[in-house]
Amino acid sequence: MPAVFVHGVPDTPALWSPLIDYLDRDDIVLPQLPGFGTGVPNGFDATKEAYVDWLAAQIEAVGEPVDLVGHDWGSLLVQRVASTRPDLIRTWAAGAATVDPAYVWHEMATMWQTPDVGEQVMAAVTPEAMAVALAPEMGEDRANAVSEFVDATMKDCILKLYRSAVNVGQEWGPAVDKMERPGLVLWGRDDPFVTSNFGERLAQRTGAQLVMFDGTGHWWPVTRAEEAAGHLTEFWASA
Repeated sequence: MPAVFVHGVPDTPALWSPLIDYLDRDDIVLPQLPGFGTGVPNGFDATKEAYVDWLAAQIEAVGEPVDLVGHDWGSLLVQRVASTRPDLIRTWAAGAATVDPAYVWHEMATMWQTPDVGEQVMAAVTPEAMAVALAPEMGEDRANAVSEFVDATMKDCILKLYRSAVNVGQEWGPAVDKMERPGLVLWGRDDPFVTSNFGERLAQRTGAQLVMFDGTGHWWPVTRAEEAAGHLTEFWASA
């Protein structure tokens, strides 16, 4: 029963390294979202639906139901796959982003979603600038590891992805409300992008277990790696 960890934006699978170090399992799969430190397949339009289809295909290739884990945009993709393809998963765990009609996109996302404005913002985004922004919470070394693959391809994919997802809560939310697979919601109480009440709402809406990490924000896979790994291990054992 492999575990599949899905990173978010603007990350790569390197995000999960601190957490995975605390897991005692050798069946971990780390898909790398197209355009995020890797190339983009021919014809891939980088919309939210394209990423969902791509992730579902990655899980299908595993050949058996998986324990699916996601952070940030990976959390949204996990919620969508869990709600539309329950045959592919045994359990789901997610945090730092929610498919919720009540959620209003944070300021940076709104800028990315705005034509011309998003391009202007992205022009100033470099690996160095991203690392500086992430370092206060992640630490310098991990911020550099997460940021080093920021390039024109990634920035283009981010703009396309966010512009396809202006109304994602309304479009995907009803299916999420009907999820039946066992779930675990992991959240930083001080998350500035998706506040903690949305983590609480996600758990309530889906009947999932809730873990709220005090004293940390958006990047709990790094800042609460050992704790998150422990909660995942307990959750998987009880499912």
